Amino acid sequence: MSVAEPRRIVLFRHAKADWPQVTDHERPLAERGRLDAAVAGRKLTDTGIPVDLALCSTATRTRETWKLAVHEFPHRPRTVYEERIYEASPGELIALLNETPDDVRNVLLIGHNPGIQGLADILSGAAEGDARERMARRGFPTAAFAVVTFDGSWKSLEPGVATLADYWAPSE
Repeated sequence: MSVAEPRRIVLFRHAKADWPQVTDHERPLAERGRLDAAVAGRKLTDTGIPVDLALCSTATRTRETWKLAVHEFPHRPRTVYEERIYEASPGELIALLNETPDDVRNVLLIGHNPGIQGLADILSGAAEGDARERMARRGFPTAAFAVVTFDGSWKSLEPGVATLADYWAPSE
């Protein structure tokens, strides 16, 4: 894999969670979240991005979101459940992505707000089409995802070096 080839990061916020009497980390998906996760999985498949690596928060709602979304994929990418994603800031997420081996081209990161939306904003020095306007208008609701692209190695990922290439959010 040449580091000159563009890399893609799919920033995927978990689907709608329920509020039972459990810790925040253990909150499961609500019924609407289960439906939206599957729809998001189909939309992710429609992007045509061959995901090489999925990095998923260890929180129950993110693991359930990924399980339902990946069911829609033509093949399951290698998945790493990473506790550092839970409650991570955009800077902490960049540091995690900087650890990605350079033979990985496309990463899908399943996490939480405000970190996921903040990361999309911070990385995107440019945008294609109306992706930035759509994301600004909708915010980053549950089950939404943004696709950012950049050139170079994972170690070179830093604020402003990426392009917001796509954005999708479920209908409310």
